[in-house]
Amino acid sequence: MTINKDRIDSLGKDLATARSQRTEERERTNRMSNSLSWRLTLPFRALRRVIIDPFTCPKRNNQSITASTPIVDESLQPLAPTEPVAEPKGPPQAYRDYTDFCKRMEPLVANYSNNFAQRLDRLELQPLISIVLPVYNPDPKWLREAIDSVLQQIYPYWQLCIADDASTKPGVRETLLEYSESHKNIKIAFREQNGHISQASNTALELATGEFVALLDHDDILPAHALARVVDCINEHPDACVIYSDEDKIDEAGQRSQPHFKSDWNPDLLIGQNFISHLGVYRKSKVERVGGFREGVEGAQDWDLVLRVSEQCNPEQIRHIPEILYHWRSIAGSTAMDIGEKNYAHKAAGKALEEHLARIGKTATLEPVDRYYWRPRYSMPKPAPSIAIIIPTKDHINLLKTCIDSIQSKTSYPHFQIIVADNGSEEPASIEYFEAIQKLGIEIIKTPGDFNFSKINNTIIRDRSESLICLLNNDTTVINQNWLDEMAMHACREEIGIVGAKLLFPHDHVQHAGIVLGIGGIGSEAFKYIHKTDDGYIHRAFLIGNYSAVTGACMLFRKSVWEELDGLNQNDTPNAYSDVDFCLRCQEKGYRILFTPFAQLYHHESASRGPENSEAFQTAMDYMRHRWANRIQRDPYYNPNLTLEREDFTLAFPPRNYSTK
Repeated sequence: MTINKDRIDSLGKDLATARSQRTEERERTNRMSNSLSWRLTLPFRALRRVIIDPFTCPKRNNQSITASTPIVDESLQPLAPTEPVAEPKGPPQAYRDYTDFCKRMEPLVANYSNNFAQRLDRLELQPLISIVLPVYNPDPKWLREAIDSVLQQIYPYWQLCIADDASTKPGVRETLLEYSESHKNIKIAFREQNGHISQASNTALELATGEFVALLDHDDILPAHALARVVDCINEHPDACVIYSDEDKIDEAGQRSQPHFKSDWNPDLLIGQNFISHLGVYRKSKVERVGGFREGVEGAQDWDLVLRVSEQCNPEQIRHIPEILYHWRSIAGSTAMDIGEKNYAHKAAGKALEEHLARIGKTATLEPVDRYYWRPRYSMPKPAPSIAIIIPTKDHINLLKTCIDSIQSKTSYPHFQIIVADNGSEEPASIEYFEAIQKLGIEIIKTPGDFNFSKINNTIIRDRSESLICLLNNDTTVINQNWLDEMAMHACREEIGIVGAKLLFPHDHVQHAGIVLGIGGIGSEAFKYIHKTDDGYIHRAFLIGNYSAVTGACMLFRKSVWEELDGLNQNDTPNAYSDVDFCLRCQEKGYRILFTPFAQLYHHESASRGPENSEAFQTAMDYMRHRWANRIQRDPYYNPNLTLEREDFTLAFPPRNYSTK
């Protein structure tokens, strides 16, 4: 496995260009969305979104982007521009402002802290938590704040294990000695030679006697209830091996910003970015089993640690606390201020990731992505497996022809068969077109009767000999040539059940980048309406990751998975939510659902069939609410601190499922 090092060298120039383009596009969209005509027509567009058929989506053919910088595809011509998309109506701006959010959280946190103090003695598990703190030349002011934040913890059973890595800055040693002499649960080791952060962390780890270890940097801060929340999590999940929380940034003036409200355990996202990060708490026996922190990956030692420990755990043993329990100090020279301050960390992450992939038996290469993230490319079986591309249609030959032409001219994958499922086409132009494309090797299979998306696809899939199945809407248009290669690469991984693509509206805004449950009721597409050059929340629109569901407008899966699930649910979800139900049942079998932004198509949402029949739509909604109530209430890949009113990952208040006990 190798890393594309040429991409690292050119990343800086590409990054500046991409930033400029994103800024320009955002300003243009803002000007349009603030116009009088746009505001006056907003209710009509909102109404369309409510009644829209959820299993179909958008199309177009113009531009292809990678996660780092736009690349113009000259072989396709842009369609006529359509209206821009304004942000849907939502709560007042104050609700989305993080400073306001933090103020509103204060009484909830105070409530929790008071309750915790009253029930502490009743907790069955009261483990000692060892906080590992490597120190090297911090400003004594920030060092004091970090240590004071530990002293202020409302959970009393902790020890602070500090390793000074031969600091030379005046005041550091004196500060550490002062604290250790005043507090018996603070242990300090002074290293004689500087060994960098991995060696220093291991020295601190040698001082630890707790059942769990928590990681703290020498200028960061823990809120006073952080360890209490961790202990509550341990009592709820006694076999937990890794526990992590949400985090934010804090500046020199104590102002908090840039909250990172994270997904629950998301192994495919972890290859792209270290979303675990802070606060990270590990069962000490697991850390010892993998040999502690490794030398040679300094700058990404935490990422490397969670990769190695996760290899020793079941997914259920990795727990996420959806609350800010760590304040990352944002000062000049820190990666909190700018990840580019420590470029060596990116290279170290590449090393950690490629070794992780090798350990778990994956043959893959890594490619750097905008802002120092990563894209894995997994090896494909040889020969490449055959793929059946199934396209249901009824007339609308202009849409179907555009779709098929784009597949034939823009698909680099070597082995695929296009199957058109004709659901009662009547127009002479349709019959004429079908006769023409049959001569080119495209199969036409008649599927008469009322339109039932699930039944039509089940009927076709049942008789296919291809090992991979691609469901594709007739109103889609391929953008990048390797779209099918990218999806097939992931669909061939045994742990992956279903793969979804990134779909764009004709006006180059996102239509689909994964599905989040609970938004608007049952669920909606992540990052809907952001521009294609926008990387979304914490870069997730540009990264491969796991979601609860992906759209059936373009999804790929192994036929064996379809057989294991007994096909799509043609009785309860004939059309609406058939894709979501299929994905959720797939996860029940132990598979992961994967979204990749590196397979891209344009998609005209509901251009062919139009809105769903209201009675059938309501029946499907009732089924989904009954069958998947728990998942809809709490999507594990979407943080309960984020809104269910819109698809833009802005803040919600109060957070869903927040417990003050």
